[in-house]
Amino acid sequence: MSSSIYLDIGNSSTKWKYKGKYFETRTKEFSLSQLPKSSRIWISNVSSTFIIENKPNFSIVESQKRYKSLINSYDEPNSLGSDRWLAMIACYELNPGKGFIVVDIGTAVTIDLVDNLGIHLGGVIFPGLSKIRNSFEYFPVEKEINIEGIGQSTKDAWSIGTLDLIVNGINQKILELKQKTPYAKIYLTGGGFEDIKKFIEFPYDYHKNLVLDGLELFADNVG
Repeated sequence: MSSSIYLDIGNSSTKWKYKGKYFETRTKEFSLSQLPKSSRIWISNVSSTFIIENKPNFSIVESQKRYKSLINSYDEPNSLGSDRWLAMIACYELNPGKGFIVVDIGTAVTIDLVDNLGIHLGGVIFPGLSKIRNSFEYFPVEKEINIEGIGQSTKDAWSIGTLDLIVNGINQKILELKQKTPYAKIYLTGGGFEDIKKFIEFPYDYHKNLVLDGLELFADNVG
């Protein structure tokens, strides 16, 4: 079992994998000093606030043009978020030789499509639930809410409306993509999954730590 640390720094939460175990904390509370000692740390960092100074034992991962037969569609490959690329790598290995859609539900929601040949056909990005709700700080939120119907208070109306935006955005985009690529298997990941899981209208596989698993696979492939 590898003694390397695999570190995924996101805008809201930071996760790491060490000796097969997963750990998580809020990014604003995270410090590199929390990590156990290791000869090598593989890092995916998409946080807009957490800055890492490169050190000899750090391997900071950027998206590449290809991973085996998985092809990045971006003209500038490293402009694709490393978290998206690593999640695709994990799905590629979970579903070899077959197309897939990966949905990462976090501070942002990202949806990426890969065909049967391993070619990334592109994706979409839109704000996640917390980002939308925090855009109007004076609006209260009811966490336990059903998106059916309409609200009879500002709290209910805002809670229903914001959740509805995210749920419908995901459901409608998956419906559109499945009409074009009915063979594609769908994978879900991300910390916002629990907020919307009961409203998802399509079959899927959920993997909580796709980015970390993809990071480990990437590290194993490049050495």
